[in-house]
Amino acid sequence: MGYAHTYATAIMHRGRIPMEPANFVPNWPDRPRKAKYYPGTEAFPLPEGPYPTQATVMAGCLPGAGPGDVNHFTLPVLAGMLQDSYGLSGRRLGIQANTDLAALPHYTHANWSRGTASGGGLYPVTVYWAAGASGPFVPGVYHYSPLQHSMQRLLAGDVTGEVRAALGEAPPADSTEASPAFDQYLILGVKYWQNSFKYNSFSFHAVSMDVGALLQTWHMWARARGMEIAPVLWFDEQRLTELLGLDAQEEGLFAVVPLRWATPPPAALGGPSRSAAPRVRRKDRERSRTVIGFDTLHRIHRATMSQTADRPAPGALDACVPGPLPEGLEDTLALPSAVFPPTSVRTALRARRSSFGRFDASVPTTAGQLAATLAACAATRLRTDAEPESSSGLSRLYTFVNHVEDIEAGVYAYEAETHTLRLLSRNPPGSFLQRNYFLSNYNLEQTGAVIVPTLRTTAVLDAVGDRGYRLVNATIGAIAQTFYTAASTLGLGAGVALGFDNVSFVEELGLDGTGEAPLLIMLLGNERAQSADFLSEIV
Repeated sequence: MGYAHTYATAIMHRGRIPMEPANFVPNWPDRPRKAKYYPGTEAFPLPEGPYPTQATVMAGCLPGAGPGDVNHFTLPVLAGMLQDSYGLSGRRLGIQANTDLAALPHYTHANWSRGTASGGGLYPVTVYWAAGASGPFVPGVYHYSPLQHSMQRLLAGDVTGEVRAALGEAPPADSTEASPAFDQYLILGVKYWQNSFKYNSFSFHAVSMDVGALLQTWHMWARARGMEIAPVLWFDEQRLTELLGLDAQEEGLFAVVPLRWATPPPAALGGPSRSAAPRVRRKDRERSRTVIGFDTLHRIHRATMSQTADRPAPGALDACVPGPLPEGLEDTLALPSAVFPPTSVRTALRARRSSFGRFDASVPTTAGQLAATLAACAATRLRTDAEPESSSGLSRLYTFVNHVEDIEAGVYAYEAETHTLRLLSRNPPGSFLQRNYFLSNYNLEQTGAVIVPTLRTTAVLDAVGDRGYRLVNATIGAIAQTFYTAASTLGLGAGVALGFDNVSFVEELGLDGTGEAPLLIMLLGNERAQSADFLSEIV
């Protein structure tokens, strides 16, 4: 049994047994930058990117949906995807109940919105581009700067042979080719201090969800253009860490995304370096004067960095899907069909936000809105090398209904195969939800419903090893991003929270014998009308 089991247990019980270091207080004046900074690098502004104009952005997230005519990446398409997912989209200042409200009016603490959700709004994921000969730039390694929406060149020269070697030349999940012809890759890293300065040992749990949220934004964006992406989570992380010139203790590499480029790669792709391996020499400059290391964070990073060559065999996760619901749940409610209004992907992503205390129970959520949100979340798949397109979903959704038209208040399990709710308890859940939520920025009883995704974390770790912890949390992060985007498409308020007593939810849902772990709660409902708000969009 690896260390990831120990870490997962500590996460589940942290509402009752605080994780070390207890009573940690962030040093906000010495906080790190919100993105890596490479001084002296040559920067290349990205062009105005096209974006998907398909009528319904959520169409690709519903059961049975898939991309249409398959298109390919170009520089404007890549620029559009990066801008709409992790680039700055505007500045927001709304009257709400979150604890950071006092700082937001100050320009230096501006709350710049982005299309992808992030734990604590910290956005710690770094995007690198390993560009080969088929692309529009000089081959090399580039860092995407979300603050300037530009590519900063860190190394010149085609290193995609090193990337392919690190991947083991395994085809992505959506490919039937024995040796895929890729020479363009996005690499997702996390510099831990960008999150751990606030969340200390808990930060690994949060950042691995951030990676999944970003990957899901790319899935939705690409599918709306008739494209598909297939992230790789099992690869030689140490090799890529050395290629990018990173400190393996300070930054983890979580995913590699091969890109199908419009220009075919050369017939003879270069292989890995035969002599001295290339290495990025440039270093990012840290703003914080004091950087603190956390032993628990280092241990879970090292544990999940191991076994990278042991890519799960096909079907390795089949035993990890949720089991059948208990017998005797005779009260079954058929839900309306899942339908979303016509909304472009850019509009939906730019409208995404956290409601922070704005929920208003006087206007109930409709059954159709809840049904569409549940169907989209249940259909979410990362489609990685560990669980390809055809695999069964690893998650199950439970719903605490407070104020939904035509649905009695109570606790339900969502059965995706039949698109129905199965009643678990008729007790109104408002008091339970609020009692087991740690923060004061939401009144959970005012929501229309609270959706809780669960995964069998221990079963995944037993099946594929410690690195499976990254898959578990990335899957949950992807579901959270689908939830936020679905809510904005439906015109509803939304919020996702990690500050709750996980064990209480296990007890309330009767999950003791199932191995299912509730890892976050997702709040859905209408917001108070005419609340003061300010939004300045970046065109």
